[in-house]
Amino acid sequence: MTASGDVSLRFVRLEQNHAAVMAALEQACFTLPWSAAQCKAAFDQPAFMAFGCFRAHDLVAYISVYHTSDELEILNVAVTPRERRKRIGRRLLTLVLQIAHELGISKLLLEVQERNYAARNLYEKCGFMRVGARPRYYQDSGEDALLYMYELRDMSEC
Repeated sequence: MTASGDVSLRFVRLEQNHAAVMAALEQACFTLPWSAAQCKAAFDQPAFMAFGCFRAHDLVAYISVYHTSDELEILNVAVTPRERRKRIGRRLLTLVLQIAHELGISKLLLEVQERNYAARNLYEKCGFMRVGARPRYYQDSGEDALLYMYELRDMSEC
């Protein structure tokens, strides 16, 4: 599948053999990145799924989730710095909303760093509502994690 307007992008479901490139993208995006071993181990969990966006052979973005029969938690959304502000994160988020709908899941949750205004803006534009906070959640900065929830009724917002 391709992103509308950019045929050079390819969106695919990731598998365990993508763990190393996921970890490299984590390193480029986060101050507390998952290691390759953590990425690989996540695929051993039946509730884990990840979807990536490739430009040629390069993973430029991915989203990972855990899901149960009625709830989906977005774990990570990573977009390489050079590909940000090109709507790739929005495309991945929309893909996950569609998958949740197909699975009959009605509630999505996520946590985001308080100062990550770009991500918060994306989530809010897509219909996520702030429902709480985890004080001093992030070990590296002591920053709060903001909790967001999306009730899947109508995906028109994103």
